[in-house]
Amino acid sequence: MTGYVMFSRDRLGRRGGGVILYIKESIQAYEIKLEKEAECEEAVWCNIVTGNSTLTVGLVYRSPNISIEENEKIHNAIKEVSKRDCIIMGDFNHGHVEMSTVYAHG
Repeated sequence: MTGYVMFSRDRLGRRGGGVILYIKESIQAYEIKLEKEAECEEAVWCNIVTGNSTLTVGLVYRSPNISIEENEKIHNAIKEVSKRDCIIMGDFNHGHVEMSTVYAHG
């Protein structure tokens, strides 16, 4: 897309899937890699620099039939980036969230 920088993570070994995050060219942004135990298959993480501060932005796709190991990696990634200012977006496919209390069952 013209005027935007693309950050993407393709699904490995399978057709389709993956995530793409577009950030406007005028915004200073760079992709970051997380610790190995937090490196999710379908997630991309960027730092956006504004003046003296940095904001981490993450885009995550969590499959409805996710493995226990990959679910743990997403959890580790969220714990890692939550230590700083961050925005985490995505499709988390968790059908057991009670929105009134924001509590997840199961």
